[in-house]
Amino acid sequence: QVHMVESGGDSVQAGGSLSLSCVASRSLYCMGWFRQAPGSEREGVATINRYGTSTYADSVKGRFTISRDNGKNTLTLQMNSLKPEDTAMYFCAAANVCTFRSGTWGYWGQGTQVTVSA
Repeated sequence: QVHMVESGGDSVQAGGSLSLSCVASRSLYCMGWFRQAPGSEREGVATINRYGTSTYADSVKGRFTISRDNGKNTLTLQMNSLKPEDTAMYFCAAANVCTFRSGTWGYWGQGTQVTVSA
């Protein structure tokens, strides 16, 4: 099993930046970030495999950057040029494969809230 804890969520103005961090008890092949707004399904934001290959949702590509440190078992999401539609609970997750299909991700953090005001 993998235990993960996220941090870094905050309330910011549109156009601002935030950096989210996740500390895991151990690293799996794929680590990623998901988000969920009230009344919506959880959606994939970004994934990264152990070799540094990353994927992004179209809505965040060019604005967000995912990174990981395998030695420290940490995962980071740098969020720039934030928009009100980025408002959501953000979760870090771990899986043995890299895909945005939520069912493949077996381990999740508790979530950290990001709120972006217009």
